[in-house]
Amino acid sequence: MKKMYGWVLLTGILWMVSSCKSEFERVRISSDPELILRKAFEYYDKEEYQRAQTLFDLVMNTIKGRQDAEKAYYYYANTHYFLKQYTLAAYYFKSFANTFTSSVYREEAAYLSAYCNYLQSPTYRLDQANTRQAIDEFQIFVNLFPQSPRIPTCNKLIDELRRKLEQKAFAEGELYFNLRQYQSAVISFDNLLRDYPESPDVERVRYLIAKSAFLLSENSVVEKKQDRYNDTVNRCTDFLAKYPSGKYSKEIKDLRRSAETQSKALRKRLKIS
Repeated sequence: MKKMYGWVLLTGILWMVSSCKSEFERVRISSDPELILRKAFEYYDKEEYQRAQTLFDLVMNTIKGRQDAEKAYYYYANTHYFLKQYTLAAYYFKSFANTFTSSVYREEAAYLSAYCNYLQSPTYRLDQANTRQAIDEFQIFVNLFPQSPRIPTCNKLIDELRRKLEQKAFAEGELYFNLRQYQSAVISFDNLLRDYPESPDVERVRYLIAKSAFLLSENSVVEKKQDRYNDTVNRCTDFLAKYPSGKYSKEIKDLRRSAETQSKALRKRLKIS
């Protein structure tokens, strides 16, 4: 008896699942856009986002100008977000914000477009296209909605993303330094200071600039040594003016002294010759 009851219960469950699937398939293959759209909304409300998205896909090109088009487009973008399809979600949210400029959903769509790019921002060692895109879109959001309660969150996320770009720039400069490409290291670190003057790595960056300048001088042809030793002295002097008691100050003093000595000896040698 118990086995029979279990079999009946299992059969009932399978029948219900089959019926639900049949209903979705029936709607999906129908040629009734009204039915498809209505069911898409229903599946969305039940948080069945994959089914909702599939049905929205079928009618999005046929509902332009309709009263419920705005809601459909917004829900459609949201299905991508909830399904973690962030590239497409960012695209559809941005498109929605630019199309439905009077919509009550516009502010949230503009924010989510930026946030989807934030979610795709990778570790600083990888390509940072999504990071830069997220920063740009958060800044646009701040300009468009200066009174939004999301502004503090946007600023916090922008700072986080900018820090990632700083780390990327520092890693690139450090890589040049480790590869003994000292001129490229100086250029890379100079760019970092220009773009991120408040970086927490700024003391080490200036130290590596001075050291790279010195090593570049040491490895240069005679014709370029004098100018490069002078540049090293200037870099070291600049560092010591900012960090007279810093953790690298002793080494920087030694580098400056060595650069001055080498420069003086070089001038003397060239004068004699």
